[in-house]
Amino acid sequence: MVEDDWQPLRDLGFDDQGLLEVAHIVGIFNYLTRLADGMGLQLDPMTGEASRTGEALRPHVAENG
Repeated sequence: MVEDDWQPLRDLGFDDQGLLEVAHIVGIFNYLTRLADGMGLQLDPMTGEASRTGEALRPHVAENG
């Protein structure tokens, strides 16, 4: 990346601290997805379906019993 790549976020009002937070979030997400891929982790069926359909996950409600 170069300085100009940050300009769209600066235009939205992000300051240096905000850009640092964005960089950390992106870096952590990148690391975690690579780690999961490397370990062979698979999405659970509900998350996989949400990924395929684009529909948001719904909170799971435990059944009484």
